[in-house]
Amino acid sequence: MAAVTPIKVDASTDQLISHAAHFLSRSKKDVVDTAVREYIENHRDEIQVAVTAALKQLDGTLAGSVSLLTGMSRDELDELGGFADPKG
Repeated sequence: MAAVTPIKVDASTDQLISHAAHFLSRSKKDVVDTAVREYIENHRDEIQVAVTAALKQLDGTLAGSVSLLTGMSRDELDELGGFADPKG
């Protein structure tokens, strides 16, 4: 059995979910589940591009991690002083 984890949405989104569930004779959980799955399927290419870009940044270095977390390029980090390579 899968664990159930609550999600938080704003009041207007909750109202939309409630209306959709009512008029489709489905539970709110079913509406949200279907909506999220359809959204991911419709944006799969964008997600793949973002994952690939993130993996390219995460090369195991501290600079790579900071770059990914901050959104700054390696060049920008170097301009601010960069990072010493702990391996030598």
